[in-house]
Amino acid sequence: MPSAHEIPSRVTILAFVKPEGHVLRLLVRVPLEAMRDMQYPLHGAGYLDIAATDSLLPDAARIWIANSVDVYEEDRKLGDAKIVATHLALPSDRSFETYDAAVAHVIGAALPAKTELAWQQAMMDVLFEYRIDSDHARFSINPALARLGVRTNTILRFVPAGGAERAFEYMGDPGLVRLDPRWSQALWRFVQLGFAHILDGIDHLLFILCLVIPFRKIRPLIAIITSFTVAHSITLFASALGYAPTALWFPPLIEVLIALSIVYMAFENIVGAKLERRWIFAFGFGLVHGFGFSFALRESLQFAGSHLITSLLGFNIGVELGQLFCLALAIPILNALFKYVVAERIGTILLSALVAHTAWHWMLDRITVLQQFTFQWPALDAAFLAGAMRALVFMLILTGVLWLMFGLYQKLNRPRGADR
Repeated sequence: MPSAHEIPSRVTILAFVKPEGHVLRLLVRVPLEAMRDMQYPLHGAGYLDIAATDSLLPDAARIWIANSVDVYEEDRKLGDAKIVATHLALPSDRSFETYDAAVAHVIGAALPAKTELAWQQAMMDVLFEYRIDSDHARFSINPALARLGVRTNTILRFVPAGGAERAFEYMGDPGLVRLDPRWSQALWRFVQLGFAHILDGIDHLLFILCLVIPFRKIRPLIAIITSFTVAHSITLFASALGYAPTALWFPPLIEVLIALSIVYMAFENIVGAKLERRWIFAFGFGLVHGFGFSFALRESLQFAGSHLITSLLGFNIGVELGQLFCLALAIPILNALFKYVVAERIGTILLSALVAHTAWHWMLDRITVLQQFTFQWPALDAAFLAGAMRALVFMLILTGVLWLMFGLYQKLNRPRGADR
């Protein structure tokens, strides 16, 4: 009777959530080997004793799953889950492809006692039920199941009453997942996500630092930061809405260009930056950084529910708040540094050289990754023509925005009192 103590290197969890009347059903499939510290009776050449193992499954389900999952109805935590049924399954079983098939399988007949099934290959299926007030309420779930494996991947499907199925896929513990969020909940989640992304993204922070080192007064900052913000907002929305290239080489290319943008800005600071060039390059490189933001956002859009545009706005707001927070810290520090420690010109050169050195190595490493991909020219078909038309519309929009930005720059750069 072996004891499973080792943590599996990779665990895939399949789950369904469906409210029905006054009951919410949670169906879960996990590898049996993820239920550690359980004694599995064997026979023959290491096969499970099916009948004896079946009696252990409710305890395993309670300890390793039910105790780690919290379910909410309209932000009210539901009571303890009732374990309705447990079931051993073969690794080849496909019943979890649909909700109805999964329910029928879990409450159906157990595996024949003579089934030869190695315990490391067995799957455990569980049906939990929670009492709810209404199946038309809004539900949330906090599935803290990452401890089941070193790397835990979960595919969770929500089947609302009278609505279309919605799928979520995430690694580790996702925190509170709102299965059908309100617009305000989606907005707040993505504001937090955008703010955190800026604080975690050292390459974006270094780029912003290089942008503002020589220009720390209000009027130049407005022109530069507005230009960068408008540009990355355009490509962030375009990419999230499906207007960006989908080729495998595109994300690593963007990563190379982001590193290049930092190198360029740092070298321009060293040789002498001019405001009339800075806002234009801030706009151009902002387009590149917007694609980078979209890659970070792509996997999280599944948590937006039906509020895609609201979530995109929220993420963008979070990014801007993160940028302003970093600038609020960086500019006073730079001013103090240049006033009390080192002359401004020398300090600008030293800081920019350090940033350029770091970004140069990033760029070389990312070029190595990019070289692993093969660029292929697209076929001249209807899809290519449709994409070309979208690209043309995109370029026209960019031209209009650039014209507006140029007008803003001229207004900000106009000497005080010139209109009087």
